[in-house]
Amino acid sequence: MALQPCQQISLDSPAEHGFLAFLRSLPEKLDTTFRVFDRSEYYTVHGSDALFAAKEVFKTNSVIKYLGGDKKVPSVALSKMNFESLLRDLLLVRQYRVELYRNKGGKTNNSWEVIAKASPGNLHQFEELLFGNAEMSTSAVVMAIKLGSDNGQRIVGAAYADSASRKLGVSQFTDDDQFSNLEALLVQLGPKECLLVQNDANSDSSTMQEIIRRSNILITERKKADFSNKDIVQDLNRLLKLGASGNSAALPEMDLTYATSSLASLIKYLELLSDETNFGQFLLESFDLSQFMKLDAAAVRALNLFPNPMDGGNKTMCLLGLLNKCKTAQGQRLLSQWIKQPLMDKNKIEDRLNVVEKFTEDTEMRQVLQDELKKFPDFSRLSKKFQRQKATLQDCVKVYQTVVNLPSLVDTLEKCQGTHVKLIDEWFKTPIKDLLEDFSKFSELVETTIDLEQVENHEYLIKASFDEGLQECKEQMDEILEKIPIELNKAGRDLGLEPSKTIKLESNNQIGYFFRVTRKEEKGLRNNKKYITIETRKDGIRFTNSSLKQLNEEFQGYRTMYNDVQSKLATEVLRVAGGYSEPMQTISDVIAQLDVLVSFAHVSANAPIPYVRPTLSPQGEGDIKLDSSRHPCLEMQDDVSFIANNVDLTHDEKMFLIITGPNMGGKSTYIRQIGVVVLMSQIGCFVPCTSAHISLVDCILARVGSGDSQQKGVSTFMSEMLETASILKSATKDSLIIIDELGRGTSTYDGFGLAWAISEFIATKIKCYCLFATHFHELTALADVVPTVTNLHVTAMTTGGTLTLLYKVMSGVCDQSFGIHVAELAHFPQNVIEMAKEKAAELEDFQGNTADLGQGVIDQSGCSPSKRRRLVKQDGEKIIKDFLSQVKSLPLDQLTDEQIMTEVDKLKQNVQAQDNPYVQELLAK
Repeated sequence: MALQPCQQISLDSPAEHGFLAFLRSLPEKLDTTFRVFDRSEYYTVHGSDALFAAKEVFKTNSVIKYLGGDKKVPSVALSKMNFESLLRDLLLVRQYRVELYRNKGGKTNNSWEVIAKASPGNLHQFEELLFGNAEMSTSAVVMAIKLGSDNGQRIVGAAYADSASRKLGVSQFTDDDQFSNLEALLVQLGPKECLLVQNDANSDSSTMQEIIRRSNILITERKKADFSNKDIVQDLNRLLKLGASGNSAALPEMDLTYATSSLASLIKYLELLSDETNFGQFLLESFDLSQFMKLDAAAVRALNLFPNPMDGGNKTMCLLGLLNKCKTAQGQRLLSQWIKQPLMDKNKIEDRLNVVEKFTEDTEMRQVLQDELKKFPDFSRLSKKFQRQKATLQDCVKVYQTVVNLPSLVDTLEKCQGTHVKLIDEWFKTPIKDLLEDFSKFSELVETTIDLEQVENHEYLIKASFDEGLQECKEQMDEILEKIPIELNKAGRDLGLEPSKTIKLESNNQIGYFFRVTRKEEKGLRNNKKYITIETRKDGIRFTNSSLKQLNEEFQGYRTMYNDVQSKLATEVLRVAGGYSEPMQTISDVIAQLDVLVSFAHVSANAPIPYVRPTLSPQGEGDIKLDSSRHPCLEMQDDVSFIANNVDLTHDEKMFLIITGPNMGGKSTYIRQIGVVVLMSQIGCFVPCTSAHISLVDCILARVGSGDSQQKGVSTFMSEMLETASILKSATKDSLIIIDELGRGTSTYDGFGLAWAISEFIATKIKCYCLFATHFHELTALADVVPTVTNLHVTAMTTGGTLTLLYKVMSGVCDQSFGIHVAELAHFPQNVIEMAKEKAAELEDFQGNTADLGQGVIDQSGCSPSKRRRLVKQDGEKIIKDFLSQVKSLPLDQLTDEQIMTEVDKLKQNVQAQDNPYVQELLAK
């Protein structure tokens, strides 16, 4: 039955007025901050938060109750289940902040205080509510950034924290005015939240904030004083595992002044020093941008690497969803990290590919490993619970049961034969064997102290035999439990009732043991002084007698004593078990890596057409040649027969591909699939081709679609120009650029001019691999100017007024635009279609007489390339019609077969002599 929250808000008048006074005294909050009030049995939200909850949780305004007099405040009550569900949506999906208030002075006192706060990057106060026994498939990283300058150069100092894996990191680098390096860092680390200096006077602050928002990251402003690294050495001495040196001042990271300032703000924001269990538990790392491929936010969107929140987070059409066949939560987190951090080191990539190849070839081992991995809990989260002394005996048993299964995993890996065995031994088998030794004492601890027989009954208790006092309590309790049923038989005889049928012995936590009879049997209890009625209920009468009452009191006394001893012993066991938090994190890391590589092998082997291992060339060497490449996500769709296409990007020869063709013809898919294939190869996965030779690229940069940023005050065209400017400044000769429709947001001439200038700059100055899909057919003339530019087109044909898209990419230029054919497919009125054809012809002629579209585009006769192609095609079709007419007019009945062949050959020679490219292309085919 659905909760009726409006019935649960029950405040008397003084309490209501007092609460409203407190509510109005609170400082104004951001729309992305949600305030919740804990009222013990339920929760309430008020004002705009109440309207939000009514709409999103209950889908109706009928649940709203209004508090107050003239200025009525909308209010909604939430059950515990509603609150937890809403909390997950706010923090994990919408990336809001949440504040939880509780009343310090009881129901009538309105002295409320904040007892917990959370934001997308700082979840630890709500972790149990958010995840409970579930596992975290995503990590919550929070970052802080401080801007500075050095000798006129723009400096970015960044720090990040992942409290789940207990890692702190710093990075400091110079950047351009488009913050392309910062954008790459945001993609590679994937923070949920970013701390910035409040009211930062730096002139670049607004540009930086736009980059962060574009990456869908929540911005939190903090006081400038929080970014002081005055006490950073002392703070890190407490938090870090420093080993023998014992002093963080000697760490090379301390030279990064702006980064350590950011780190100081993070430590304060996450309140890491307020929890002593954090001391000596963190690792500090320096993050080097150059070790991973750079990706901009547009490339992440263009290549559909992750679920798009705008599509409701649909996981089926993104690369993460495709590759995620992981069986563990830590594996899923690592996979997400690897996709954001494609490798640049060819040797490291080859190592991953070697393991994937082994698991792809050995189907039986792959399937067994997947079954084994299902048994592994989230060790990273368990490690944190043990380290913070928040674990339970159930967690101990969970770790123990997994450790018991580790030998089975080792046995499976032992069966690995042939090539790459040494690598699998080094990465997985040897570390797991070492961990088994580390956990031998842990297993002994669990077997000695925990009653594993009771685990089958879902009870997690210390063995009674482990402690003399516990054993004595247990024996006394067992003795009493033997006596209590005897009292049932006595009471049955005394009352003339059949034990366990008409009179029953029951117990609960509040009362303990008692008798129960139905109301029909109540007459036997009337005026019977031997029995004491406890309570009358619908299901019968609960009662006891002096003997049962005494036994019950004795039993409850021993049980209380037993529970106290249990609790003390369990605390001690958990304290000892907490010393194993570091090996638990090591298990997590090893299992995560194995899980991801097995997942790659599973996807590669089970694709509609199995993936192949790419052949890699070092950065700056070799080419990108893909045979029968496919888009991995699109080919998985039901009822899709994907048309594979070849890719040939040759160093210093064919580096810039211009792809023309009709809408929906496959241009966008073609250029995106190349980017996805290159990225897959650099994360160590097989790729959807029949063969693939790939030169490593240092970054994939994209400008695709017409992504409106109107809500942020940025027009479509401005957004396009900002993204393109960033590409031109950050791309190198070893980059891969993907551009889909550039210059469409302004006038045709301005747009074409920009497209030409940008293309020429990339092709002649940057000289990197570039894929450019466009409807500016005039741009294809660039191939006549720059030798490394090549024209391709997606094929389509029109027959009987019907447009058929073939999705095949072929060399050359698309000979016509199919926009009007697409309009016909959309069933435009015929008179509109005819007028469109007339106007298109007029504009084409007008364009042909306009000589300001760029050098090399308009020929001496004033014709544009599109008009020139149209005239050539018309002339070619006339030549072919004449040829067919002449063949028809031959007196076939008067000539021998030999004479007919001779006459046809003569006519053919006449056609071949015609200098018409359209005819020559047909003859070549």
